[in-house]
Amino acid sequence: MASPCRTKLAIKNVRVFDGHGLTEPTTVVIEDGLIVTDAADADELDGRNGVLLPGLIDSHVHLGSEKHLRLLADWGVTTALGMGEWWPEKLPALRNRAGLTDIRSACLPATTPGSLHSKMLPIPRHATVSRPRDAAPFVRQRLAEGADYIKLIADQPGPDQATLDALVSAAHEGGKVVVAHALTFAPFAMALAAGADFITHLPRDKALDDDAVGRMLEGKPTVSIPTLTMMGRVCTPLPRSAVVRLLLQPSLLWTVVKARRHLLGRESVDNCTASLRRLHGAGVPILAGTDSNEEADSPFQIPHGESLHREMELLVEAGMSTLDVLRSATCLPARHFGLTDRGAVEAGKRADLVLLRDDPLEDIKATRSIERVWCAGVERIRS
Repeated sequence: MASPCRTKLAIKNVRVFDGHGLTEPTTVVIEDGLIVTDAADADELDGRNGVLLPGLIDSHVHLGSEKHLRLLADWGVTTALGMGEWWPEKLPALRNRAGLTDIRSACLPATTPGSLHSKMLPIPRHATVSRPRDAAPFVRQRLAEGADYIKLIADQPGPDQATLDALVSAAHEGGKVVVAHALTFAPFAMALAAGADFITHLPRDKALDDDAVGRMLEGKPTVSIPTLTMMGRVCTPLPRSAVVRLLLQPSLLWTVVKARRHLLGRESVDNCTASLRRLHGAGVPILAGTDSNEEADSPFQIPHGESLHREMELLVEAGMSTLDVLRSATCLPARHFGLTDRGAVEAGKRADLVLLRDDPLEDIKATRSIERVWCAGVERIRS
């Protein structure tokens, strides 16, 4: 639940993460949902030399209920970027909730009839894309539903190159950026060729080579959302419940078999971490995202909120610095997704804030030492 809203609060004696390091102890003032500079007549809170972060941003989630917003806010995730919400009519009720996580969404993602995802996910057939001429109507429908960006699924079997190209073109013509899902090497290359602005996941069958990394840096760099949390799950044996589901659905099982014929090598999370190291070393922008979902029929459920902290830990384990990882969950997603009102603790920005007891630059696990969370200036009382 949200605490009673105080119109003005001065958080004193806190070291602020400014995107480059920690400041000396200072005071941050919240008023009417924004960060301001005037502390006159403010209630005071002693931060006890803690660390104040901009609210965390998870760049890949799947949302379905207010429960998910509460879980995200409990863990300091004040903005969540939905990458496939199967019932777009539910979204208006989840937006702009005082004291809870602010969301963006792609609504339904684009895939073809007969693809693996069309059989795994509750995507209605009328929302699938069979050929290039279906791209523009698909994008128009997502925009009518309130999509903030367009999500497409690059997969085999799945949309061919011409259809992916048409989807990206239609989205860009509509003024929206494109996020492409790609779990294996060949679809990743197709998403790159189509001109996707973001690619979520990393190939599990083959590490990205120098050519692929170089192409991500051509022109406006393609942004990577690695989702190491999900990739670790995908590269492990299926749970028994998922195996039973496959056996009971011959069409889905046959599609899985067909998809595996396109793999270029052995599935391993090591391919993903090797790709991440190459991308980061080359200067490709990296954003922290989890693919968190709590769907009953998903073989790879990942909890909302807590998983972003695990994702940050995995990014550090893969070779990124704690500074770069904190940026990947704060200022960088705000910058690349055009969320200009957040991602930094600065006057005029939304008062999306996380107060930590410990220093995450020394140990990334300190992001878990949450003392308080504010969503647009309203304190979230953690459940």
